[in-house]
Amino acid sequence: MIESAPTLADRLASVREQVADAARVAGRDASAITTVVVTKFHPASLVRELSALGVTDVGENRQQDAGPKAAETSDLALTWHFIGQLQSNKVRAVLEFASVLQSVDRASLVDALQTANQPVQVFLQLNLTEDPNRGGVAPADLVGLAERVLAVPCLSLRGLMAVAPLGVDPRSAFARVRDASEHLQSIAPGANALSMGMSGDFRAAILEGATHLRIGTAITGNRPNGG
Repeated sequence: MIESAPTLADRLASVREQVADAARVAGRDASAITTVVVTKFHPASLVRELSALGVTDVGENRQQDAGPKAAETSDLALTWHFIGQLQSNKVRAVLEFASVLQSVDRASLVDALQTANQPVQVFLQLNLTEDPNRGGVAPADLVGLAERVLAVPCLSLRGLMAVAPLGVDPRSAFARVRDASEHLQSIAPGANALSMGMSGDFRAAILEGATHLRIGTAITGNRPNGG
């Protein structure tokens, strides 16, 4: 007998179980860990299914796709996270649907956000590579950027976001983020959130203190149309 493929509900339940298991190992409360389901390339209908399954946080990295999708599901009680590289001239369009920006990485972007007419939650993206062209602020520039965010009344600095580089032990990479977070909290005690961990490495992220996970294919399945 051929077993049927896992459904969206099956995959979500599996990830929730894995999150709970990792939290137990880390001596943490799983309810304090937010799973942001990344729905890029998937239709609004999938977002509706996720909401029906109890998902409250969704993430997108392309404004041109996310805007219409968020508008189509505006009747749902969802928090939209923007997790992609954000251009300053796209800020207004992104803020039409997202209340959390997880990829703030430069002063010019903070300056553009000063015009926001609603509260915006901000994560500073930390670059864990030696490549300055990769997204993220260099560790040496983190405090200066944080101070800039703290000076803008409409911005609430939540903490840090990072992506583990390829070819590097993810847990060691996430430990670096945790250390940077402790440094950040010396000037912003409330900025203690850590967004790190994706489908392939979220267990390591939880063991290093992640408060937010960004999980796509492990929950949503393969992207449609080869996306």
